[in-house]
Amino acid sequence: MKKLYEIAKENAKNAYVPYSEFAVSAVLELENGEIFKGVNVENASYGLSNCAERSALFSAYSNGIKKEDIKRIMVYTDHDYFVSPCGACRQVIRELMPDDASVIMADNQGNFKEVKNTDLLPFGFTKEDL
Repeated sequence: MKKLYEIAKENAKNAYVPYSEFAVSAVLELENGEIFKGVNVENASYGLSNCAERSALFSAYSNGIKKEDIKRIMVYTDHDYFVSPCGACRQVIRELMPDDASVIMADNQGNFKEVKNTDLLPFGFTKEDL
């Protein structure tokens, strides 16, 4: 967990946040230990911004990673409190990560809060609902 934390903390510097100045970093760890990173990227047209969690997941999928390859994701912010993934990210996490995958929230003090994917978005909408 310490390794993920250090990567997430360093990666936060890559966030493009000229409007909110609220950097978020996400580090996705695969079962084999491989890492995919993401940051939030804002846009003057706010609806076109992308969150760190989705950036990391979309990067992994773009590189051929599948749901069953993913172990966990850590979400880091440089604040002394936990920040949970937004609703859009919860929905994407729910579909693109295994049900029992860990979602870890990390603050700038090195504290962690860990939940399972299905606990983050109970009753999430999935392909089984179609």
